[in-house]
Amino acid sequence: MATTEKVTAVEEITRDLRNSNAAVVTSYTGLSVAQLKQLRRSLGENAQYRVVKNTLTKIAAQEAGISALDEHLKGSTAVAFVTGDPVEAAKGLRDFAKDNPALVIKGGVLDGKALSADEIKKLADLESREVLLSKLAGAFKGKQSQAASLFQALPSKLVRTVDALRAKQAEQGGAE
Repeated sequence: MATTEKVTAVEEITRDLRNSNAAVVTSYTGLSVAQLKQLRRSLGENAQYRVVKNTLTKIAAQEAGISALDEHLKGSTAVAFVTGDPVEAAKGLRDFAKDNPALVIKGGVLDGKALSADEIKKLADLESREVLLSKLAGAFKGKQSQAASLFQALPSKLVRTVDALRAKQAEQGGAE
């Protein structure tokens, strides 16, 4: 029979999974409490890192409609629930794992799609959403200024052509 503590834990994990746009499952065996605290800080404000029980997380994932996490829920498990930019959280996990090899990224889910550990590392190699948006805006601005130059050039070219035609007509009119 389920205790109220377990029911509450399942409800919290279910809520976290539903409210997150990504979740990354890790193994934390060998990390000290101080290292876990440092990891939580490195993930930023838009991610919550929690040590979870595998059986309760499997139940919560089923309730949230996520089956992709089941294979990763073995051994000591903690989950990073990401509500903000998943790239930022993936970078935080990757960078922390470089300095602390005891942290092992098992896999995860992004917008309902399963991610392997390698895919999460590739996600970490991407630039942040803000950087990508500013690059896109810069590209649009560059294209707009090119278009503006083109539109400005057309009337001035037309004026030069008309002036050349007038001059040619004046020459031909004066020669007759």
